[in-house]
Amino acid sequence: MIDRRNMLAALGASALLPYAARATSADTATIPDLRGDVAILRQALKMHPGLYRYNSPAGIAARIDRLEPEFVVAPTIGARYLLLSRFLATIRCGHTYCNVFNQKKAVAASLFDRPTRLPFHFRWIGGAMIVTDHGGEALPRGTQVITINGVSSRDMLADLFPYARADGHNDAKRISLLDVRGSDTIEFFDVFHGLVYGVPDHGLYRLTVRLPDGRQALRDLPAIGPTERRTQMVTRDDRGDQPVWYWTMRPDGIALLTMPSWAMFNSKWDWETWLNARLDSLSGAKGLVVDLRENEGGNSCGDILLARLVSKDLPSAPMIEKIRFRRTDPLIDRYLDTWDDSFRMLGVNARDLGGGWYSSPNDDDTAVITPKGPRVTVPVAALVGPVNSSATFGFALRGKTSGLVRLFGETTGGNRRGINGGRFFFVQLPASGIEFDLPLIGSFPLTPQPDCGVEPDTRVVPTIGDLVGGHDPVLASAIAWIGPK
Repeated sequence: MIDRRNMLAALGASALLPYAARATSADTATIPDLRGDVAILRQALKMHPGLYRYNSPAGIAARIDRLEPEFVVAPTIGARYLLLSRFLATIRCGHTYCNVFNQKKAVAASLFDRPTRLPFHFRWIGGAMIVTDHGGEALPRGTQVITINGVSSRDMLADLFPYARADGHNDAKRISLLDVRGSDTIEFFDVFHGLVYGVPDHGLYRLTVRLPDGRQALRDLPAIGPTERRTQMVTRDDRGDQPVWYWTMRPDGIALLTMPSWAMFNSKWDWETWLNARLDSLSGAKGLVVDLRENEGGNSCGDILLARLVSKDLPSAPMIEKIRFRRTDPLIDRYLDTWDDSFRMLGVNARDLGGGWYSSPNDDDTAVITPKGPRVTVPVAALVGPVNSSATFGFALRGKTSGLVRLFGETTGGNRRGINGGRFFFVQLPASGIEFDLPLIGSFPLTPQPDCGVEPDTRVVPTIGDLVGGHDPVLASAIAWIGPK
């Protein structure tokens, strides 16, 4: 084992502690050990391709300098998780965060398995918390939550906003993360609301609400835990062999394909065969509407659809992909988990682009899309919104710029200035026990682009009245565009 004292002297302020193959207990870690976590963070971020997309080197260095003294004296793992999450959010990369699904079991149990959750689903509409489901008779759909245990819901949104990840200044994506929709086993809002505000006294939330009829009322509701929250999920299990998408042929001859997720990494379902079979059935149909509004991304499932729409090869977007390293630093290699060890030498054979940049290996997400199978010739609409920030952002951008798909809804997540992803390290900080995701490939447009997501062809923003009345104006607009049968 490398001698700690000599290593610290050699590496100075950015020294990496030479941990043995063990993690320090998160709540008994020493200050030197926690300084080692910050040193690992500094070194790992040197590989981040988007670190300076919205920040300067001096700005990032100063923020880490401010983070370190707070991180090492934080009294609990929860406090350290909040500090690190808030710092990572300042990078303005939607793929760089303390991923709740990648934490070790003991860490996840300590941070997330507590009865701190509000017992209903809601969305933020115009800055107001609006109940959507599971409110029962006490909180009918469309109820506005004004205060929670004396805290204004608008102040609560402001308190949690700095922890939300997004690309660039796409703040609508940040707000969408703070909805509770039932789309994940662990909701982003639940995590940070629970850590910031803690377990409520006597396990109860006292709410001041405005009911859909305009009356103001008080409601006392019990906090729930993760098991109860999971029973409220609206998406299917993507790890099995059964379909997780929904296909409906409407009486008007328009097919509706609802795709809540493209995360098929662990799925045993043959989704490609399923999707191609449905597309084959469109002969004689009036059109196709693809609902992606709840879909953050995952696999590039949309490429299958685009391959059925094109009549000739569709080139990739005018982007260049770049990386920031030849090979990983051996001093932190043991703290970099990944599914493919070849990522550790990602830039060994890459071209030197100058300025610390290297060419990226070819990636499936940017490959030319070649026609495949019988061509789908019916009009295709996609329903989009701020949740779309990874593969679905890429699909929306490609579908719109090619003219193959018309977009309806709200501005997507992601960012036209490029996003980071493709390949990842899962950086383990052994003293605190916390993990964060580190993307390795950055995409950069060849011409200047605005700091925003993809704008829909037809912008439609649902109102509280639509929610109360059960109307879907986004779908209605797409149906109207395709036209009556």
